[in-house]
Amino acid sequence: MIGVDPDREGYDFIGDVHGCARALGALLLKLGYRKRQGVYQHDRRQVVFIGDIVDRGPRIREALHLVRDMVDGGHAAIVMGNHEYNAIAYCTRARPGSSRTYLRDHDPRAKRLIHETLEQFDHYGLEWNDFLDWFRTIPLFLETERFRAVHACWDQTLIDQFREKHPDGCIDEDFLHASVVRDSFAGHVMDRLLRGTDLPLPEGRSIEGRDGLVRTFFRTKFWANDPVTYQDVVFQPDKLPEDLARQRLNERERELLLSYPPDERPVFIGHYWLSGKPRPVRPNVACLDYSAVKYGKLVAYRFDGERTLSADRFVWVDVIKGMPEP
Repeated sequence: MIGVDPDREGYDFIGDVHGCARALGALLLKLGYRKRQGVYQHDRRQVVFIGDIVDRGPRIREALHLVRDMVDGGHAAIVMGNHEYNAIAYCTRARPGSSRTYLRDHDPRAKRLIHETLEQFDHYGLEWNDFLDWFRTIPLFLETERFRAVHACWDQTLIDQFREKHPDGCIDEDFLHASVVRDSFAGHVMDRLLRGTDLPLPEGRSIEGRDGLVRTFFRTKFWANDPVTYQDVVFQPDKLPEDLARQRLNERERELLLSYPPDERPVFIGHYWLSGKPRPVRPNVACLDYSAVKYGKLVAYRFDGERTLSADRFVWVDVIKGMPEP
């Protein structure tokens, strides 16, 4: 896996693609990348993909080839998304003696999430297995002197602990199998870095998301400064009921929250299904997931080493049905 090229003048971070290959091609052209020998590339810049290339979208196989060709050619780097991890776990058999057949149960929700991916690779089984092997080589995070990138959450403590045994930022087979045990260190790493932080709702309360899933927790910011109420920390597409939004955080809940210091280098994330006009969520935090596969925006941030992120450096294309070839 080729990583970040330190000699590039700048980097273009791109959020969750989810099979929107035509939108990705259009965005790359807008950013000044051109196809040479079938691969998108730029003379002075490099793309950093924030994960979640697979699932949900209409051209997953095409998107994977586009992204992998760029990565293999040194024209892009990539971090793992929770959907790449889910695909590995869904397709990996558990070890003998386990109560599982596969590392990710083939329950209705898991089948629904990966359905489009498996359907589009139905006649390309060997190719899909090769992509699964490639997913295993994707690091969980990237860090340079100028920036950080992770799919959902930068947890410095967990990252430091993980990096002690995995200095390349990649998981191995033992870590993969251990990660399906939710309370294990491996499970905690994968859940936190790829899915983010959350807080439990008060006992007896639940919320139903737009996806129809009933949850007893809500996703939270990992960069909140001196929050007082649930509304100050919630970070998800689904709003909290008014009474919950106004509820004050207790001391235990405040202890569970993370904080990303404002003087740290910029960090780029995806995952959270934002909408509206792209802008930084903090002066040093940019979320690049603007719901592309739900006919939102496929978004990039043009980074040139600045310590304070700017709204005018976001570039995007609107995703529409039947997008033409770029």
